[in-house]
Amino acid sequence: MHLMDSFNKFASKWMPLIVIAALCVGVSFSKQINRLTFLVPYIFAFMTFTGTLQSSFRQLVGVVKKPMPLIASIVTLHIIMPLIALGVGTLLFHGKSYFIVGIVLEFVVPSAVASLMWNSIAGGNPSLMLSIVLLDTLAAPFVIPLSLRILVGTNVSINVAGMMHDLILMIAVPAVATMAMNQFTGGKAGKKLAPVLAPYGKIALILIITINSTQIAGFILHMTPMLFEIAGTILALAVLGYLLGWLLGYLLHQDTSIVVSMTLGSGMRNISAGAVIAAAYFSAETMFPVIVGTLFQQLLASIFSRLLSMPHGKKKTAATM
Repeated sequence: MHLMDSFNKFASKWMPLIVIAALCVGVSFSKQINRLTFLVPYIFAFMTFTGTLQSSFRQLVGVVKKPMPLIASIVTLHIIMPLIALGVGTLLFHGKSYFIVGIVLEFVVPSAVASLMWNSIAGGNPSLMLSIVLLDTLAAPFVIPLSLRILVGTNVSINVAGMMHDLILMIAVPAVATMAMNQFTGGKAGKKLAPVLAPYGKIALILIITINSTQIAGFILHMTPMLFEIAGTILALAVLGYLLGWLLGYLLHQDTSIVVSMTLGSGMRNISAGAVIAAAYFSAETMFPVIVGTLFQQLLASIFSRLLSMPHGKKKTAATM
């Protein structure tokens, strides 16, 4: 157990570098690792379960009483950013339908479960962050297929029923299971299991990134100017997501802890979910913009968490409590 605790601390600190290493392993040994693709949905369901162990129905009810930060975050996640992604993708990559779908898919997936960890590090509001993740996660089986159908459905073939089925099994079922478990045990089960399963959740994330990266090995090994342009576009859009969350928080005159959660909740995406969907229902061209986002996800979260947790931010949070 001591070994796993040490690994958990190590992974939390060095996750950006671990993600890059996982991508390199997946690309370098794509033929061998690709055989494990069938395991990804099950690994992802486990990761969702471990990532939502601290969740409860009661926390959702508390945030709904003051819903503006939650509504603003959801609007940023699923209206503003997808529309911007579609516009930018269409403008820069006109005629490359599956690349455009990948860019849009990157910004219609729900807020990342990993944002809970960064929210804690940056001193965000735990109830708001958890509510953003949970509501977004539970809605994902319906929101993602609907968003893709509305935004890019005329350009590609989308198996909506199959996608919803997989998302329900990978995201909705484990998330509801954790909330029900905590409801019946008064939160004791989640508190007991969370520290035990935390390192295994990180291992699950690393495995998913490694396995899914095999799908884009051909692109990574033969990068072209257009692929670099796509990577740069994903990076710019990801930064914009964080900035929009931060801006809306201040425009709504929220205290710093709320602004932190809105920033991270609007910026971090469940890229692993997007990668699983892209691998199952689209071509490698669609998967590339999604997977390349993993290169920036943890690094950007680390940068923004550090900026948001600077001394002046902590002082303001304390003053408003």
